[in-house]
Amino acid sequence: MKFVIVGFGRVGMRTAQTLQSEGHEVVIVERDHDKIARAESEGFAVVEGDGAEEDVLDATGIEAADAIAALTGDLNTNFAACMVGKHHGCRTVLRIDEDYREEIYEKYAEDVDEIIYPERLGAAGAKTALLGGDFNVLADITEQLSAASVQIPEDSPMIGKRVVEIDLPADARVYAHGRANEAMTIPLPQTEIQADDSVALISHPDSLPAAREQLRGESA
Repeated sequence: MKFVIVGFGRVGMRTAQTLQSEGHEVVIVERDHDKIARAESEGFAVVEGDGAEEDVLDATGIEAADAIAALTGDLNTNFAACMVGKHHGCRTVLRIDEDYREEIYEKYAEDVDEIIYPERLGAAGAKTALLGGDFNVLADITEQLSAASVQIPEDSPMIGKRVVEIDLPADARVYAHGRANEAMTIPLPQTEIQADDSVALISHPDSLPAAREQLRGESA
């Protein structure tokens, strides 16, 4: 698969390295000369320029890309890049930083496929470590696996089932659950699935589509 990564900072670099290690084609968009030099030294194809500009993204061959992740620290740049990617039929991933607020999420969520919050993830790791857990285990696992959230529709065959009873394809697992408009947490064994719940999955990329279809009650 081909991916365009806008921004080669700490988040973009780590994302690109993981994708590259799995054999995917990755093109970096970056305007900082030091970051460009580092990306090129690691064997990445780099297009120099502003990720918010359509001609810069066109130079990546975005029309042939499967997805674009806009991972700079600038929300406006990230959103503009995602809109160009959407125009070309790409899956779009938007980064929001510490300026995250509910109204910002609501403003952008409908226009992109996924929103990520690196600071939130870091805070979750710190909390897990403080409570005696090992967050690095999950980080190591997710280098080889993919994570995604699924909203349960009203006609899903999963409704009424306990989370621990859900038998997903291959290596797919449910690792978090949340009611509508509530934050997701690790589910208790007796937690039952209801309509509009959100379920977070972790799976090998090849198994993820089938797991999503099963949770939503869609035919393969």
